[in-house]
Amino acid sequence: MRADVIAIGDELTTGQRLDTNSQWLSTELGLLGIPVGFHATAGDTLEAGVEAFRAAAARSDVVVATGGLGPTADDLTRDVLALLAGVPLDLAPEALVAVESRFARRGVPMPESNRRQALFPRGARIIPNPDGTAPGIDMDLPVGDRTCRIVALPGVPAEMKTMWRGTVAAALLAMQPEAGVILHRRIKCFGAGESAIEAMLPDLIRRGRDPLVGITAHEATITLRITARGRDERECLAKMAPTAATIRDCLGPLAYGTEDDEVEDAVLRAVAAAGRTLATIEIGTEGRVAALLAQAQARASGDAAGAAPAFAGGTVLVAGTSPVPIAGTSPVHSGPEAVAALAEKARAEPAAGPAVRSAAAAATAIGLAVGAARPGPEGRLVVDIALADAAGVERIEHMLGGGPTLALSRAAKTAIDLVRRRLAAGVP
Repeated sequence: MRADVIAIGDELTTGQRLDTNSQWLSTELGLLGIPVGFHATAGDTLEAGVEAFRAAAARSDVVVATGGLGPTADDLTRDVLALLAGVPLDLAPEALVAVESRFARRGVPMPESNRRQALFPRGARIIPNPDGTAPGIDMDLPVGDRTCRIVALPGVPAEMKTMWRGTVAAALLAMQPEAGVILHRRIKCFGAGESAIEAMLPDLIRRGRDPLVGITAHEATITLRITARGRDERECLAKMAPTAATIRDCLGPLAYGTEDDEVEDAVLRAVAAAGRTLATIEIGTEGRVAALLAQAQARASGDAAGAAPAFAGGTVLVAGTSPVPIAGTSPVHSGPEAVAALAEKARAEPAAGPAVRSAAAAATAIGLAVGAARPGPEGRLVVDIALADAAGVERIEHMLGGGPTLALSRAAKTAIDLVRRRLAAGVP
């Protein structure tokens, strides 16, 4: 089997919006064992849609399209598919009820134009959309002496992904000669780039491997997704286990968690397990460190109600200001010594705790600080990061890069990860 992916919309052909749906769908199809041969982007006209679908159906067994299922006059995917199949559009009562119910739940009348979203080429199957008003279309299109399966989904990424996971993936998997189940497991990593991690995993990330290992990067967090196919979940898990063990052996402390874990979640778990608390002061990351840790604390509190918080609070300073005189710091709090002093202050006086810690509390406290950006090697900007605990102060220099927003996100995660590595090293 092979597939084509089509993205529909003038906003895509004019460059106003980036097509991320096709990238995501191609990855998902690959995990199902259905390679994608072509991507196409078509504008919101009948002519463009017919040409794109006709060419795709002529060469592939499966065509997955996104976009053009809305209620307006330029949403023409259903019309294109009916025209290609030579069949009329029929109103599907069950689809109309689903569309009407979404408006009813919001307490607003349904515009007449939304009835279009309940029209389907005769013989097509309905793909439920639990998150929106645009159901998807699943139909078989005769092409000579064979049939091409066409799946049309909404262009809204969140809706499209939910429908894929809930309905489409299983339907396409069932088309394969050896039907079964497909299982995914994710290992999360931090501390090295995507290419470096791939180089550390010899022969794991290659096409055709069983189980398949995919690698993606998002804001410096690397996700390794292991995908196995088998008769049942037990067989899939048995296939995955040796690969997961190899990944952990090769990456060591770079692998910090699984599934939806973020590095800040792993850090707070480690801090809590060690019976410690963590407080922060930051300048160069504009509050990102405190925000990530606060969000992780909220998640941890939900999972373990009544547990003592590991994150004691954070202070965010603006470069060039000094609301509280700190011995050894410069006016802009930059440089290793100044940031080390900030880390000691965070440890001694957390923003969310008492003005001065007791001796017992200070003995188990960790202070983390990120300084203001300053010139570094080769004219690049760097931030100093320091961690203070009962054993002393550890300092590192982090080079900013990757664009303003990404650079600060990476710096914040690097600072947070320093705590995990310190605890993993067994520092008392």
